[in-house]
Amino acid sequence: MAVTIEKLENNEIKLNIEVESSISSFEYDKACKKLAQRVNVPGFRQGKAPKNILEKYVGIAALQREVLDSVLPTIFENTIEENNFDLASAPNVESYEFAEDKTLKVVAKFELKPEVNLEGYKGIEIEVEEFKKADDAIDKELQNISERYAVLNDITDRKSTNTDLVNIDFDGYVDGEEIKGGSAKNYLLDLAHSNFIPGFAEQLVEKNTGEEFKINVKFPDEYHDEKLKGKDAEFNIKINSIKEKVLPEINDDLAKRVNSKFSTLEALKEDIQKYIDSAEKNENERRTAVKIFETLLEKTNINIQETMINREIQALMGEFKQRVNMQGGNFDEMLEKEGHQKIYEQLKEEAIKRIKTSLIVGKIAQNEKMSVTTEDVQRKINNLASVYRTTTENIVNEIQKNVNMLHSINQQIITEKVTKFLVENAKINYTKQ
Repeated sequence: MAVTIEKLENNEIKLNIEVESSISSFEYDKACKKLAQRVNVPGFRQGKAPKNILEKYVGIAALQREVLDSVLPTIFENTIEENNFDLASAPNVESYEFAEDKTLKVVAKFELKPEVNLEGYKGIEIEVEEFKKADDAIDKELQNISERYAVLNDITDRKSTNTDLVNIDFDGYVDGEEIKGGSAKNYLLDLAHSNFIPGFAEQLVEKNTGEEFKINVKFPDEYHDEKLKGKDAEFNIKINSIKEKVLPEINDDLAKRVNSKFSTLEALKEDIQKYIDSAEKNENERRTAVKIFETLLEKTNINIQETMINREIQALMGEFKQRVNMQGGNFDEMLEKEGHQKIYEQLKEEAIKRIKTSLIVGKIAQNEKMSVTTEDVQRKINNLASVYRTTTENIVNEIQKNVNMLHSINQQIITEKVTKFLVENAKINYTKQ
């Protein structure tokens, strides 16, 4: 077996592989036996069809592909490991040929990640705008807790106010046509905290239970649905009931309702203070990390090949399309309106940033001999199970079904380790907001 390596332009590697006939013939016979067990050849019991009959039935090309699938992964793996290649793309077979004596010749190509010449990542001097929680943060959090434990009382002896909640039926129309998704029955709307179209909730004040009426509103110019942007709309409204929100007093009893471990309001306040301190620390670490990577991206020049950028753009395009569709928009319409070239250029900038960041992280991890341990992966799986409120077994099952998920987890772990290292080694000057 012989492998000749050619270095081409744009970080591309060409492999010329030659597998001697003794190995390829053995693998060909093995492929015949394997396929014979999987296909039903008329006139023969499964697995008993002779080689010449099987070749006619499934085709020699199918048998040859079985040989390639059997032989090439080990050759690729050994070649990559022996030469310490850092791949940007998986090997791709460009051509193959089985000679008459069964010698196998293969031409394959793959891309390497570009070289990263990175210096001065330790002790980076940066200025970071320090994040500080508001002086009344504890009081605001206590108010939020009080809101969560509020009681809703039915109101029958007065009209609605701007602090009430109203149960309504509604249906909306634009240019005489019903709005898709613009109607509902028994919808509970908080008039003080409405996320409806501006002007909608305000027109439901000073109304009686059982009252039916119409309101007119205008969709914002930046509304996500192209068909409704800036359009005037009319809604039919019926007030089914009015509810008044009654907040509990902020005292020891409320603290106990939040958690039995809090016997007093002071105990709850201490817990909130710990949360605030932790939130401040985490946010300042995040801001520091962002600033460090911005600095590294500016000072590090990496010659990234276009093929690598294009693959990342396609991945970003898929993510962008998914977000637009999930928000109720039409990706194709948005693309046509904004212009494919404009979107492409925006995504290209983000793609380059992502690739450079990933390469920098990889280089630092390599320099500092960082690796992902089994314990690291288990902690991440436990965390994912907690976030998604499922079991670790379910997460493991998902990983087994999707190999990319494990790659993503490993990348997250390495990124977290590198980020922690950079923050701990940075010279930070915090400035006031």
